Amino acid sequence: MSINENTRNALHEMGLNAYEIDAYIALLEGEQMTAMEISREAKVPYSKIYQVLNSLKEKGWIKSSESRPFKYYPAPPIEATRSTKLRLEDKYLIWENTVSETLQPLYEKHELVERPDMLILRGQQAILGKLEEVLSKASKEIVIAAPEFAKPVISMAEPLLSNRLKKTVSIKLMAAGKAEDWLFLKKYSTLNELRIRDHMFGGGVIADGKEAMLFLGEDKPTLVIWSNHVGLVGFAREYFQFLWDSSAMA
Repeated sequence: MSINENTRNALHEMGLNAYEIDAYIALLEGEQMTAMEISREAKVPYSKIYQVLNSLKEKGWIKSSESRPFKYYPAPPIEATRSTKLRLEDKYLIWENTVSETLQPLYEKHELVERPDMLILRGQQAILGKLEEVLSKASKEIVIAAPEFAKPVISMAEPLLSNRLKKTVSIKLMAAGKAEDWLFLKKYSTLNELRIRDHMFGGGVIADGKEAMLFLGEDKPTLVIWSNHVGLVGFAREYFQFLWDSSAMA
């Protein structure tokens, strides 16, 4: 019996070496076999066959009779893979505990801190350049909270919203002010939904829940920040959803 390369690679990644794979495949074809028969059919050196068979038994891939001469037979593949999964999960917990107990104190001792990227953007050119970069990298979702002062920026970013976004990207836009002032955006096929609020203090753009540009201010942007900090972006996305749920559809 021959198996394809993908299956052989999968078995190897689950912890079986080449001899073990060949021995297991031979047993699937021969059902019950002695060690000598497996050695011959799988082309595993007889000097190594018991080491191979004992390893397969420990890993849950084969079983054997209770009396001599021992005959070996394969465990069902589904049963064997589940056994392997449980074994690897147990190993992972041990690895995780060992690493965290040993290395986390070293991390905390030297006061190593997370240094997420964060930029304060100044000037229209810098803001538009970063906005283009954020929008063009998005692959799933863009949410935009646009206060009235952000209308010029959104208008200037329109060619990117219309033509250069990936087809897989959905866009939600929440805007402040009068609905008629934003209806021009509805002609763009990339916009999935537009909602309106009476007022919004600041706003922003969040791409795929991974990075955000925040526009802070009331009558004009007094501060524009870009960040990919997990906590900050997550908070911004949750706050956007809170405002979105209480906004009116345009």
